Amino acid sequence: MAAAEGILRRQAQRESAARTYARSLPVVPVRARGMTVEGADGRRYLDCLSGAGTLALGHNHPVVLEAIRGVLDSGAPLHVLDLATPVKDAFTTALFETLPPALADHGRIQFCSPAGTDAVEAAIKLATTATGRDGLLAFSGAYHGMTAAALAATGDTAVRAAVRGSDAQVTRLPYPYDYRCPFGVGGERGAELSARWTAHLLDDPKGGVRPPAAMLLEAVQGEGGVIPAPDGWLRRMRTITADRGIPLVVDEVQTGVGRTGTFWAVERSGIVPDVMVMSKAIGGSLPLAVIVYREELDGWLPGAHAGTFRGNQLAMAAGTATLRFVRSNALDERADAIGARMLSRLRGLAAHHSCIGDVRGRGLMIGVEIVDADAEPDDYGAQPAAPHLAAQVQREALRRGLIIELGGRHGSVVRLLPPLTITDEQAEAVLERLAGAVQAARTTASGAAA
Repeated sequence: MAAAEGILRRQAQRESAARTYARSLPVVPVRARGMTVEGADGRRYLDCLSGAGTLALGHNHPVVLEAIRGVLDSGAPLHVLDLATPVKDAFTTALFETLPPALADHGRIQFCSPAGTDAVEAAIKLATTATGRDGLLAFSGAYHGMTAAALAATGDTAVRAAVRGSDAQVTRLPYPYDYRCPFGVGGERGAELSARWTAHLLDDPKGGVRPPAAMLLEAVQGEGGVIPAPDGWLRRMRTITADRGIPLVVDEVQTGVGRTGTFWAVERSGIVPDVMVMSKAIGGSLPLAVIVYREELDGWLPGAHAGTFRGNQLAMAAGTATLRFVRSNALDERADAIGARMLSRLRGLAAHHSCIGDVRGRGLMIGVEIVDADAEPDDYGAQPAAPHLAAQVQREALRRGLIIELGGRHGSVVRLLPPLTITDEQAEAVLERLAGAVQAARTTASGAAA
């Protein structure tokens, strides 16, 4: 009971900090372009949140606006449900051109309702139908959405408490987390133990786990604290699931469209999932969600997963423009290069600030974990999370014209998700403002302690 109360208390503290941050925003933004947001007070801010990764090209990119205007001016229907249209065909073609060939060549697409969480629901329903099995393998630290099955697969126990009994069919597995390794070893050894535990649990006749409908994972956990899965571990998960006839579902809602330095996060490890869940950036800033899956899984009946707004023509047009622009301009490679430079600079910053426990990420999906440097580390050297200090860093960043987000355990990870179009000068400004925010937050915390 005490542990549960502690979890709920920390969740309440995180929500309170979020409300305080929201109230501290200058005024409702009145205009935005690229990475810059202007408030009604005339101040300008660098947006390092990008709609939680939705704005791959930043705010109001010309190619996106042109695509939207083209549909509006054409007189084409804006709402079509399942009807085939040139706009829909163009989007499907552009999307499949970006996918791993082994999936694209034998793949089917399902248009879902606008949010990524509905696409997760569709993927789970598809796997359940195809296998005739119940149950799901999911991971600690996961985030897959706020609807029933997606929420059950999410790792946040306080959030899941609102939907009682929703996670009865979910088997939770340890996700490799180098800084806070569940096995206390980190690195490749920690990832290997995670894989061994997964295989052992599935093969143990007295392990209590029946063959599941699917395994659901993120190649880089976002809300969980920007935790990249090791490539070797992902390959082991692919082998484990394939050998046991378990569909592998990869949630690419936040990691897709160049965000992690490859067009899709799975490309780095070379794995090909059975189902890919996609949303956010594929709609070019507008609501759109789909799943693409192997044709062998296509055993559900027409109408088995429907939704009124699954035929959003404006989002498909904006998405097509975004997919093609990212691909033709190799923005995934750009994200990989500039992200590596930012990570290197941030690790240098960590060397001067003991409150930065870890810096990690892939491409332009970066996390900086804020810790209590004055507290005793755990038995394996990790410092306790410092959510209040992280919230102060966020507030100080805003004062310096930088919009950032928090995530991870206890809301103690500063998350950077700039648009893929970020310039070298903007990246430098982000780093300078964040460094100033960390220093100011530390000074404030020291003064309060004194």
